[in-house]
Amino acid sequence: MPSPVGNRPLILRYALLAIGWLSVVLGVIGIFIPVLPTTPFLLLAAACFARSSPRFYQWLVEHPRLGPWISDYLSGNGIPLKGKVYAIGLMWASILLSCYLVPLPWARGFMLTSAVLVTVYILRQKTLRKP
Repeated sequence: MPSPVGNRPLILRYALLAIGWLSVVLGVIGIFIPVLPTTPFLLLAAACFARSSPRFYQWLVEHPRLGPWISDYLSGNGIPLKGKVYAIGLMWASILLSCYLVPLPWARGFMLTSAVLVTVYILRQKTLRKP
């Protein structure tokens, strides 16, 4: 039985790899710059790698510095409070700026609805409490 990764079109695999690596870079930058969220970018990278490259996925989740950010979420331990705050805050800032710049009411409605749903999803996730 072929792996699900092998069934994906090559252009899709390359796109997922590019998004995954961009997310890793942004996540690493987020470790040092407080306004950039680390956890959501690393989770996005893990999702992209899981669908495009088992080798890179394994590397990321087993990485000594980056892996714990992902494994806590994947094992059900939750998302750090700082990650939740940054993810929700930056998402709403970008959505509100987009709503200001985009004059189409249907687009604004779509963006605001998406932001509300993602906010609810993030808030419903368990909050990781580090000892």
